[in-house]
Amino acid sequence: MSISTPVEDVTVRRASGSAPLITTADLPPTSHFVDGVFDQAAPGDVFDVIDPSTENVIAQIPQGTTEDVDRAVNAAAAAAEAWARVVPKERSEILHRIADRLAANADLLARLESMNAGKPLAVSRDDVDGTIDTFRFMAGALRATTSMAAGDYVENHLSVILREPLGVVGVVTPWNYPLLMAAWKIAPILAAGNTLVIKPSEQTPLTTLKFAELVADLLPAGVLNVVTGRGSVVGARLAEHPDVDMIALTGSVGSGRAVARGAAETLKRVHLELGGKAPVVIFADANLEEAAESLRVASFWNSGQECGAACRVLVHESVADKFVELFVAQVRELAVGEPGSGDDIEIGPLVSKAHFDRVVGYLDRAAQQGIRVAIGGTALAGTGYFVAPTVLVDVPDGAECSREEIFGPVVTVETFTDEDEAVRRANDVPVGLSASVWTENARRSHDIAARLDSGTVWVNSHLVLANEVPWGGFKGSGYGRDLSIYALDDYSRTKHVMHNHSR
Repeated sequence: MSISTPVEDVTVRRASGSAPLITTADLPPTSHFVDGVFDQAAPGDVFDVIDPSTENVIAQIPQGTTEDVDRAVNAAAAAAEAWARVVPKERSEILHRIADRLAANADLLARLESMNAGKPLAVSRDDVDGTIDTFRFMAGALRATTSMAAGDYVENHLSVILREPLGVVGVVTPWNYPLLMAAWKIAPILAAGNTLVIKPSEQTPLTTLKFAELVADLLPAGVLNVVTGRGSVVGARLAEHPDVDMIALTGSVGSGRAVARGAAETLKRVHLELGGKAPVVIFADANLEEAAESLRVASFWNSGQECGAACRVLVHESVADKFVELFVAQVRELAVGEPGSGDDIEIGPLVSKAHFDRVVGYLDRAAQQGIRVAIGGTALAGTGYFVAPTVLVDVPDGAECSREEIFGPVVTVETFTDEDEAVRRANDVPVGLSASVWTENARRSHDIAARLDSGTVWVNSHLVLANEVPWGGFKGSGYGRDLSIYALDDYSRTKHVMHNHSR
């Protein structure tokens, strides 16, 4: 039997009879946003935007062309000089006004995000809260930038270090966190004094377009521009455009490679936040109950469509059976359903039919390889792109499902015998975005965290983020940092001015 055959013990809760999450009046204008206005002309080729819970078409958006990108870049370039001259206090106040506007529309944004991306409402509300806080943090941080002190480092020559905007930044954001990832880019880019052109995923563009609609009157024309379309067209043109000074992408490793290649010809800066395969290293002395309860959220947040998800558990062989028992008990309680079917829903659909097929393909191949399913392991019957929360156990070292980013509600469990083996296997993947260590031994926690090749390492927790601290990875997970003052550094440049004051 194929592992993708539907099972009957997991029920998808449906929202039938409930009021719709959004109405037609809630939708943003479905056109490009360039130079402060939405395009009025009828689009040419369009994409269908699909509700992944029902497979119904929500809206249609234009497939952007290189000409559309060029218009937007021209608008951003024309606005760049004036925006760069705006003093930090005024830019800060604008970012605070953006945060206020988002807060006033938080419920609408959460419902729109859930409809478009299939997110449980709890996830969408958290995304909106994080978006608002991102703008508030950057509004404060831009007024407190630091640099080395001015001084005479050569006799009779005063050195002054200036921090300047880059100019025009091209942005490409993913489908899994369309609003939050847009904020992670837009807020520091604007805070640093740059203008931008953003391409949201063609699958989940609606909250980015709604953001542009909500803040259009708060920003000078041309400072923020949105062009919808395919990465192979819109993203590629942004990466290669000679008037774009930096390209910033959150997406897959493949997308990162394509953007970096496109940017190479003009030697523009590149900021990449790419995929992950987060190892969760659980030692014999760990609090197993706490780990299982925490991973219920950290492994399955946003239905596992999360680059930092706790998707690869490495547990000491002496406590593996006990941990799996506790973890499966937590997973069994996860509520699966359409976002509009209740605030307690924890697992929604995958974002698209193509991604659904990809995830189910991993499960089918795992079954063919004889990997045991502790719970789940299958697609779910009915409309929508639902996959049962899954735990795969007795996973051998080097198995495809434990090395490649599945990006769905799937967790693999492997065992190890000693610390060196745990570290070696945790690091033996081509990406290094995040990881976690679970132990009650403080010395071990410091040592193992330092040896893990990941940009973020949690100890006795996982997937806890804050705007004050950076987010980004090593190896195939890319380079550059989102969040924190390090993002402001990424989106600005330093200039040394030296004055000869000898008399």
